[in-house]
Amino acid sequence: MEESIGMTRNKTAESPLRQAWIRIWGMRALYLMLLPCLIWYFVFKYLPMYGVIISFKDYNFTDGILHSPWADPWYKYFKMFFDSPYFLQLMSNTLLISLYKLVFGMLPSIILAILFHECRVMWLKRWVQTLSYMPHFLSWIIIYGISVAFFSETTGLVNRWITEAGGSSISFLGSTEWFRSMLVSTEIWKDIGWGAIVYLAAISGIDPTLFEAARVDGASRLRMIWHITLPGIRNVIILLLILKIGSIMDAGFEQIYVFYNPRVYEVGDIIDTWVYRTGLEQMNFSLATTVGLFKSAIGFVLVLGANRLAKRWGAEYGKRQIR
Repeated sequence: MEESIGMTRNKTAESPLRQAWIRIWGMRALYLMLLPCLIWYFVFKYLPMYGVIISFKDYNFTDGILHSPWADPWYKYFKMFFDSPYFLQLMSNTLLISLYKLVFGMLPSIILAILFHECRVMWLKRWVQTLSYMPHFLSWIIIYGISVAFFSETTGLVNRWITEAGGSSISFLGSTEWFRSMLVSTEIWKDIGWGAIVYLAAISGIDPTLFEAARVDGASRLRMIWHITLPGIRNVIILLLILKIGSIMDAGFEQIYVFYNPRVYEVGDIIDTWVYRTGLEQMNFSLATTVGLFKSAIGFVLVLGANRLAKRWGAEYGKRQIR
């Protein structure tokens, strides 16, 4: 009797594992397709993480990572970064530029996606959609060249219009007053079409019967956008917002490194550009790794906090809908 009870317990304990294995085996083709991506992430994202120990060592090429002497004290490079006279300026520039891009960058893509969805002239929709996401595939070098052609203080097309109208030319790319605006506006122009594709795909997944029922009830397009379209893509908006918050310490190194110059260091110098100048150009790899670890830790905390807030907000929103 006791043996039979023990066998029953073992079967009960193994049943969840068996069920999981049955599900995995039933979807083995999908997991096989996922395998190259997992291998890529493991090789290029997880294996290099052992290099984080450089932050706590006086790294040099001859001894390598494992044999380089440990820093004394262990927080030597963290203290070096925090005690830098540029620390507060770098943090404020990084956070402000990232927040500007986050606040002003998401809304235009959502609006453009809604306009694409509401457009009934198909040829116009295709042309505008193609033209809007083409800049996404241009490098920042090309974007900077276009910006110089339009906004250069001496030869820019915009400044020519201003001077011909009787005004004085403006240094858009070399002025501390305009530099952040140029960064945000050029990124919006570059990525607005690409972001709209994501939101447009989410809008396409909304049940069309909801729109048909709203039309029967006499709802206007604005009403359908407000009560059907926006709630329908709410989860996608929250997901992209969480991803952007997680990378808020990455204000866009490539763009800023191409655009900035010593005249705008006060408002444009971010953590990544400072690390590149003082860490990599001077071959201080321990300092560069320390700052990278610091950024990753902040990003990890922000992602967890944003995810928790999103879940709480989603639960409260669901309760209000039920009521």
